[in-house]
Amino acid sequence: MDLAHAAAFLVPGLAVGSFLNVVAARVPLRRSIVRPRSACMSCGTEIAWYDNVPLLSYGLLRGRCRSCGIRIPLRYPLVELVTAFLLAGCVWKFGVSADAAVAALFCATLVAVSATDIEHGIVPNRVVLPAAVVVLLAQTVLHPSVEWVLAALASATSLFIVALAYPNGLGMGDVKLALLLGAMLGLVVPFALILAVFAALIPSAFLFVRYGSHARVMGIPFAPFLALGAVVALFAGRGLIDSYLSL
Repeated sequence: MDLAHAAAFLVPGLAVGSFLNVVAARVPLRRSIVRPRSACMSCGTEIAWYDNVPLLSYGLLRGRCRSCGIRIPLRYPLVELVTAFLLAGCVWKFGVSADAAVAALFCATLVAVSATDIEHGIVPNRVVLPAAVVVLLAQTVLHPSVEWVLAALASATSLFIVALAYPNGLGMGDVKLALLLGAMLGLVVPFALILAVFAALIPSAFLFVRYGSHARVMGIPFAPFLALGAVVALFAGRGLIDSYLSL
């Protein structure tokens, strides 16, 4: 599908991103994602519909609450923007199809768990596990093979072993996220995991240079790096692997 058709999904993607912000803010606090209406996290004032338009309202309000003036975290427009581009990318890559719908669910989950891991330091079971089940079933129905379940188990097992050996460096949430990655990516999931590790080495090296041995006790959220590796693998993994093997 051409870029013009895919771009038509940018606006719906912004709306999905706005919903993911609600998920990221409320699920870690075990609050309903349906009710009550969105409100300022500082003063508790309900947000009017015209102040809740994705991206536009943030710009018009200059990133501040209309009621109390407190600054709204930059995470909110970033989540909306990233989600919009990812969902449009899924349509561009897979067309208007069931594969695009599964990929869109996968990407939306990655955005939500990345936001919660950055802000709260957790990967919520109530988000990642249902998504893993749905994606695994969908991939098996759309592309009948044991590839998806084997990749899910293998990727989760590999990170589980690392978590057992180095519990301060990897959490069980990351293990469950790896289950989702394997279910979606199949045989390409090792590429995603390797890329995630190398990407995480960059901030780790910075912390080590700046803080020395104290950096060992400083944790960094790993879910965003797993998400980065997964997105690259989803859109370009098979092509990159085929190019490498052709050499």
